[in-house]
Amino acid sequence: MKQQSCNTIWHQASVTRARREALNGHRSAILWFTGLSGAGKSTLAHAVEERLHELGCLTFVLDGDNVRHGLCGDLGFSDADRHENIRRVGELAKLMLEAGVITLTAFISPFRAERELARRLVADGDFIEIYCNCSLDVCESRDVKGLYQKARQGQIPHFTGISSPYQPPDHPELIVNTDQAELKACVEQVMRVLTARGVVAAERDEAGDAIRRL
Repeated sequence: MKQQSCNTIWHQASVTRARREALNGHRSAILWFTGLSGAGKSTLAHAVEERLHELGCLTFVLDGDNVRHGLCGDLGFSDADRHENIRRVGELAKLMLEAGVITLTAFISPFRAERELARRLVADGDFIEIYCNCSLDVCESRDVKGLYQKARQGQIPHFTGISSPYQPPDHPELIVNTDQAELKACVEQVMRVLTARGVVAAERDEAGDAIRRL
């Protein structure tokens, strides 16, 4: 159940999201990268941010580990804590959307209900769910932190993919097969979606023609 502080009134600022977007030269949006640990969410989110930054876009990546160092540092990994973690991130992403920022979130966010909760915080079209589809075997082979091994040994409870389920999105805006495609190709897939949705303008070559995305 959504909680709301007592005796508060939302203050309507004179500087609106539309004015911020006009200043930035692009729309704001939430890019929600989801998938198993090791699926490449953070890698892809930061690579997309790098491309957007080169285009002059205002961006920020909310990374799962980084958020748990501060904003969500008091939370564990129980189902209830995972729910609260995503609730907080969703609310933060909503504020950054209003600030005119293209916000990229990289969280396992294993449960459909929590991701739908984050989606419902904003208007249709503002939330772009990107499923980093990667087999469990490949994710384990990329496990530089040794988390999967610890989870299989019972040292980490509630570990997604091992002792806790991951629920793939039913209808994501984009599925990226990160265990098959190269990073550059994955970035291009995301950029095509952003261009098609009018978040950013199509890149153009020196002759002024739109660059065909591969």
